[in-house]
Amino acid sequence: MKYQRFVALGDSCAEGLDDLLPDGQYRGWADRVASALDAPGFRYANLAVRGRRLDQMLVEQVPSAAALEPDLVVLFGGGNDVMSNATQEQIAQRADAMVRAVTSFAPTVAVFTLSDISHRMPFGRRMRPRIETLNAAMRTAASRYGAILVDVEADECVHDSRYFGPDRLHLSSLGHRRLAGHVLSALGIPFDESWLAPLEGKAASASVLDHWRWLRDQVLPVAYSRTRNKLIGRQPGDGFVPKRPQLAPLTWPQRVSR
Repeated sequence: MKYQRFVALGDSCAEGLDDLLPDGQYRGWADRVASALDAPGFRYANLAVRGRRLDQMLVEQVPSAAALEPDLVVLFGGGNDVMSNATQEQIAQRADAMVRAVTSFAPTVAVFTLSDISHRMPFGRRMRPRIETLNAAMRTAASRYGAILVDVEADECVHDSRYFGPDRLHLSSLGHRRLAGHVLSALGIPFDESWLAPLEGKAASASVLDHWRWLRDQVLPVAYSRTRNKLIGRQPGDGFVPKRPQLAPLTWPQRVSR
């Protein structure tokens, strides 16, 4: 099927963190998917904003997406819900509401499960039941409302540090390329199959010093920032805007194909 109006919704992963281009802009799996879909008349918008939960996307991103009248919407969300203090019931309700809303106006919708990153994060075991709840809810909602499920829960790349950025949470360029491959495969769109090929060799093991630096440079600053923002009433993502708020032709397809 030929798609001409593609809209990406979601959080920092859909925005493209940590797939950094030389000019300082973020690329990401959605830009890569857009490049594979590019053809005369094709237009692409990316309404994702880092830090946003599913309930916030429902209010902030869905109305804007509906107004664009897309023929394809791909949603990546739920990670911030999993890391918040939301209950499992709230996470399941948010996932159902989001998928129901998007499928009400877009003829083709793709949604994701999440890989189990709990082993990569401090106190990650507390996250695991929420991840399982989110994934179950996404599977149920996809079946109920006719969405395409991009099921990456069992993808073994989650155990390879090369697929992740410095914070061990956001995807690296390799990770975004792989995720784009999963999306295109689910949509039945031809793509470079090397995107889904396993990396050769094994990632270098992290030393005790590496773990300490990660804790100092990545974990503690984020924990401090979240605590400070909570005290002053700020939400993660406040002050950020979508990088492509309107449907527009691609002007850089050669940059995102690599």
